[in-house]
Amino acid sequence: MDIVNPALNDYLLAHASPADDVLRDLVEETHQVAPGTTMQVSHDEGEFLTMLVQLTDAQFAVEIGVFTGYSSICIARGLNEDGRLLACDVSEEWTSVARRYWERAGLTDRIDLRLAPAAETLHGLPSDKRIDFAFIDADKSGYPAYYEELVPRMRQGGLIVLDNVLRGGRVVDPAAQDEDDRAIRQINDTITADSRVQSVMLPLRDGVTVVRKR
Repeated sequence: MDIVNPALNDYLLAHASPADDVLRDLVEETHQVAPGTTMQVSHDEGEFLTMLVQLTDAQFAVEIGVFTGYSSICIARGLNEDGRLLACDVSEEWTSVARRYWERAGLTDRIDLRLAPAAETLHGLPSDKRIDFAFIDADKSGYPAYYEELVPRMRQGGLIVLDNVLRGGRVVDPAAQDEDDRAIRQINDTITADSRVQSVMLPLRDGVTVVRKR
């Protein structure tokens, strides 16, 4: 199922603020080292993340799922002057690419990389540490656990953004029953019924849900 009509794809990308050399080079290298990957956010989604971070005046952000660091750059660039990003991943291979581009972007001092299971990293945060913005784009089966770790730690008005919530349309296909499909349906239903938050699901790329802590 095409969430974004291919005929509109280039038009959408052309009408977002243009990427700089750092992001363009990162896309090129990612395509070389991981050909055919769909794990990197698109440019328009990256601009969307930057804008949301800026609108929330975020100082402390969390990213779950770094890959080669495109979304990390977009989030870190939106943080306020003293902002920090806690970037969670388990891959030394992919995050080694991310580190080089964070340095090129002048963001190394803003990003703390934790190579460990994200649920453990979140669980270990101080109880009084409040999160302003969080982005979840990692293993889909982990989304429910990540969400439950994040919500109590979000400040009032803080945002959680979840990627790939439409699973290429599989969320509405009864035959799609693998672990990731079931986990995404579960978290989508959980968010809708959660009185602690308000939310909206957007047909941006593979589906993005924006959650605001009440």
